Amino acid sequence: MDYYDAIIVGAGPAGSTLARAIEGAGKQVLIIDKAEFPRDKTCAGWVTPAVLASLDIDANEYGNGRTLQPIRRFRIGMMGQDAVENDHGEVVSYGIRRCEFDDYLLGRVSCTKQLGTPVKSITRDNGNWVINEQWQAPLLVGAGGHFCPVARQLGNGPGKHETVVAAKEVEFEMTPEQAHSCEARGDTPELWFCRDLKGYAWVFRKGSYLNIGLGREDNHRLTDHLEAFVEDMKQAGRIPADLPGRFKGHAYLLYAHANRPLVDDGVLLIGDAAGLAYTQSGEGIRPAIESALMAADVILHAPDFSAAALQRYGERIAERFGNRASEPAAGWELPEWLKQPLASTLMRSHWFTRKVVTEKWFLHQDVPTLKAVG
Repeated sequence: MDYYDAIIVGAGPAGSTLARAIEGAGKQVLIIDKAEFPRDKTCAGWVTPAVLASLDIDANEYGNGRTLQPIRRFRIGMMGQDAVENDHGEVVSYGIRRCEFDDYLLGRVSCTKQLGTPVKSITRDNGNWVINEQWQAPLLVGAGGHFCPVARQLGNGPGKHETVVAAKEVEFEMTPEQAHSCEARGDTPELWFCRDLKGYAWVFRKGSYLNIGLGREDNHRLTDHLEAFVEDMKQAGRIPADLPGRFKGHAYLLYAHANRPLVDDGVLLIGDAAGLAYTQSGEGIRPAIESALMAADVILHAPDFSAAALQRYGERIAERFGNRASEPAAGWELPEWLKQPLASTLMRSHWFTRKVVTEKWFLHQDVPTLKAVG
């Protein structure tokens, strides 16, 4: 049986970021993922300059041979009414393809990798975690997304007791004819909020690729909502009339609505496995990266891997993203009877869609960049 200092389950952005940080400090790390890389990953796919800075990625270098779509504007509206377009005057985010982005991050990791390897068993033996009866380590990290097998070891684990966002989306490379007929612009993602405020849809062009999807925290009739949105976008000429393939589904937890434990003896969760997606936007890449960097710092300075020693990670998460038990920020939590008519008016406002929806909810420009472990 092979021994490591840490085993990370999940080779996405959270897992690869953590692996790179702690292997650089001399830790022997094994990273496991059920998929081979590069792999198809359902995700609208955008990252802010803060994410690139945290990962120490040079945009020019990354964009050489990969999709990196500069975003300068956002087009935002409520379904059934006209959209508002805001020009930010500079690049405020980038569109990426997750198959490329995740493979790039994993390629920077030199530790042992077991890809195409499902986790079939997790057991505890003499203070170590044993995976698939083959690999053992005193520290086990869950970075495998919403249904991460490590998350099943903590609390109630993933299940119907959780209120999840269910999303369906498709990403494909457009033909020249489709690209010509698509009015959505690459530097201007479109966000369309459901009238009941329980979700939103998007149209996101990234070079020759187009991503379309819809996510709702109330997933009842999700497909009906998606089909109606797609038809409206086709009729408006925003997207091509002929979409290939079927929409793929995925699920995740919003930070304020998740209650998964983050740590236990010799185990912690990062990224979507911990339920860290931003509450207002559902964006999960930046929280995943930052949780991995905070976890790395705690791991490298902890006297041991007991729950008590690792609890500092949970405290760091609360300091960064807020206390899940606290009340929502004042100013947007309104009486139910007032929400819909007021939201309809706010979504027509250039100030609100730019300063609140885009810059605060989606870009988090008011949050300082979290630097890598040094």
